[in-house]
Amino acid sequence: MAEFTMPSLGADMDEGTLQEWLVQPGDQVRKGDPVAVVETAKSTIEVECFETGTMGKLLVEPGTTVPVGMALALIEPTAEGPRRREKPRKPEKPDQAERKRPVRSAPRRTTPPARTEPARVPLPSAADERGHTVAGPLTRHLAESSGINLEEVRGSGPGGRVTRTDVEQAAAAAEAGTSPPRLRTTPLARKLAAELNVDLATVTGTGKDATIRSVDVRKAAPGPATSAPHPHRVAAPEGSYEDRAATMRQAIAGLMARANREIPHYYLSTTIDLAVAMGWLHEYNRRSPVTERLIPAALLLKAAALAAREVPELNGFWADDHFTARDDVHLGVAVALRGGGLIAPALHDADTLELPQLMTALKDLVARTRTGRLRSSEVSDATITVTNLGDQGVETVFGVIYPPQVALVGFGRVVDRPSAVDGLLGVRPVVTATLSADHRATDGAIGARYLTAVDRHLQNPEQL
Repeated sequence: MAEFTMPSLGADMDEGTLQEWLVQPGDQVRKGDPVAVVETAKSTIEVECFETGTMGKLLVEPGTTVPVGMALALIEPTAEGPRRREKPRKPEKPDQAERKRPVRSAPRRTTPPARTEPARVPLPSAADERGHTVAGPLTRHLAESSGINLEEVRGSGPGGRVTRTDVEQAAAAAEAGTSPPRLRTTPLARKLAAELNVDLATVTGTGKDATIRSVDVRKAAPGPATSAPHPHRVAAPEGSYEDRAATMRQAIAGLMARANREIPHYYLSTTIDLAVAMGWLHEYNRRSPVTERLIPAALLLKAAALAAREVPELNGFWADDHFTARDDVHLGVAVALRGGGLIAPALHDADTLELPQLMTALKDLVARTRTGRLRSSEVSDATITVTNLGDQGVETVFGVIYPPQVALVGFGRVVDRPSAVDGLLGVRPVVTATLSADHRATDGAIGARYLTAVDRHLQNPEQL
């Protein structure tokens, strides 16, 4: 039996609040499936399962704040799903034969030293409520998701036990009758809907099989949630924007103070001529439907990702007094939240995405970041981060590295400036690109090579 623990969703996370279980005991889960919603100081995040198997006992109730590394549930791995947390190794390129692929999970799931045995917090079951067992965990979960009241189902199993077949037959009978359509909802969503006076029939579910989740109820609510806070719950999205922003600023302040104190930064800057890139972009958008048009940020992000693949010394993590390069380029994108604060989720494999795919992925990532629907891998997988403040009117930005990463790239606003090209003076669009890098991992020569690669890729936009 394996433990599903509270993951580390960032270098600044020491604890998290379990907000909602998306599975129940007996459910079959696969590696990568979202199984719980965890609330941190910065955001509400869907935590993915790192095992393939069967969910066992849930050890912690929703609303409980627990430290990173504490067991939340038990999982019985299947024979077909060995306990591996690393995706299959890609074939190594000849020039990468000497470089070993690091373990993906190392930077984001650290277990505190001398961890004490976690307190088991059992959840109520049907047996607790009725005094005898009427259905197993999987059957209860099926009944909940199907909108079937087990009290009204006649069991055909031993001792009147309700079986899965009984629930399926009851659901089929309900569909064939005149009762309203069944709504798939999680228990927390139903409870929250009652507290916020939300009609579940008007809510569109975003979970598996269109299941209505708590985040869907909150989105449909006429105003901020007003439910009484759980005694174990920390400041959460249900609070005011002011409280939420204050909590996030505290978390960011602590992490940035640590980064400035522990990381010896060095900074580089260059001005990139975007005349060719902007001309290509204008022509591309002229030939494309409105929904498929690109913005300059897409070109900048793709160039940054390709340059990181060329200069792997800046793409990875510093931990245990040494640098570990990553083969994949997961580009962290700094996103400002409407309620205040900043999150930098990862665009996975950004160097391999075509520009239209990257643009679609970027829109989706920003939207989910601002609605609290990120997944844990998107929060913890970034190997190098890009911050683009051009839309804020800033021309130059020097950022602070987000540990355990070793580099942060900054792009400012695209501006028209007089330039001399081939002996002729003209006005051309340019952008200032900056690099903040960790001097323990690299030096100025490597950083300069990176910015030169970004420039070169932007001069060949058709190859991005």
